[in-house]
Amino acid sequence: MKKVFATTNAPGAIGPYSQAVQAGGMVFVSGQLPIDPATGAFAGDDVKSQTRQSLTNIKNILASEGIGMDQVIRVGVFLKDMNTFGDMNEVYGEFFEGDYPARAAVEVARLPKDALVEIEAVAVAEK
Repeated sequence: MKKVFATTNAPGAIGPYSQAVQAGGMVFVSGQLPIDPATGAFAGDDVKSQTRQSLTNIKNILASEGIGMDQVIRVGVFLKDMNTFGDMNEVYGEFFEGDYPARAAVEVARLPKDALVEIEAVAVAEK
């Protein structure tokens, strides 16, 4: 049995997928582009502002179901340019404290809408 998450506090899906799906006590958050749901535009043109918006979107999706960022156990970060890793990492650290989730960060050739970053997450639904 699965439960689909949808909130207006994060951008709607731009394709045939859900913002997040819960199954078996796990929550899988789809890759979040740095789109501000209030404007429909990127939240800036640098990796710091885009990372902040992508993580805010994840936070808002999880919060819509009462799940906190402390329940995130894995994160995948897709960067257009690995040279921006330090800037991404600086902002990333603002969203997690204590025991950090497992993470992978990779450089990709291109992201949807030519974003600089896209971030996905997996969380546990119960504390």
